[in-house]
Amino acid sequence: MAKRRPLPFDPVQEAARQWESHFGADAAVEPMRAVTSLMRVQQIVLGRLDEILRRYDLTFARYEALVLLTFTRSGALPLGKMGERLQVHPTSVTSIVRRLERDGLVRRTPHPEDGRGVLAEVTDEGRAVVEATTKELVAIRFGFSALDDAALTTVHALLTEIRRDAGDFLT
Repeated sequence: MAKRRPLPFDPVQEAARQWESHFGADAAVEPMRAVTSLMRVQQIVLGRLDEILRRYDLTFARYEALVLLTFTRSGALPLGKMGERLQVHPTSVTSIVRRLERDGLVRRTPHPEDGRGVLAEVTDEGRAVVEATTKELVAIRFGFSALDDAALTTVHALLTEIRRDAGDFLT
């Protein structure tokens, strides 16, 4: 990822100042500032992760799918269950699995109990890629090296509330 020269001011803070100036103090300045910061941090973190994942011809979605499969006892899951757990549309799971299969990291097999179902099963090569990639991602703390574990716990707790409010899960 190419390094850019830092700005002499915080553009998110300046946007918040401009926002309040144009729309008033009652115009959700704090939510705007928070979402703008969140979206910028997403770009930064994805850029850091992509720098590593690109070397393995992976996206974060494909990496997550491989990791999910390695977490299972058998190394395989039905595509529908993968979609639920990854929280993505069935079409996206099919596309992810198709690409992983093309690269030899996953194989699709018929579901043994459901004649119409398909399982995605991680291959030995897929497991090796997960192991190598994960070592590198852990080394950069998944792009969060600026934060210690206590701060990351707080970030997670705050974002969990938004996810719960959106209906991601019940508990």
